[in-house]
Amino acid sequence: MFVDFRSSLFAMYLFLTGDSSALTNWTYTDNAPIAILIVLFSLLIVVYLMNLFIGLLNMAIEKDNNRVSYLKRRQRFLLKLSYSIYYHIKDVGENGFL
Repeated sequence: MFVDFRSSLFAMYLFLTGDSSALTNWTYTDNAPIAILIVLFSLLIVVYLMNLFIGLLNMAIEKDNNRVSYLKRRQRFLLKLSYSIYYHIKDVGENGFL
């Protein structure tokens, strides 16, 4: 496998993908279509999985953003409500009406 520079690069690529069969004397120059298919398959799977994970992450972030915006609106509403109740009680205390 380490006959020339191109085969050694392919062997290192196989090592990185977890294939330890790169230590054998199999030369990819004899089986170039198989080597090309191995590289294309691994790259396409990586791109597909990354897109899948990005989509799942996007859905999770969107769900959290909806929850956070709901809680912020609720916080503003309760704050305004508490201010209005406070000022109403303050006016009742000053004017004597209940």
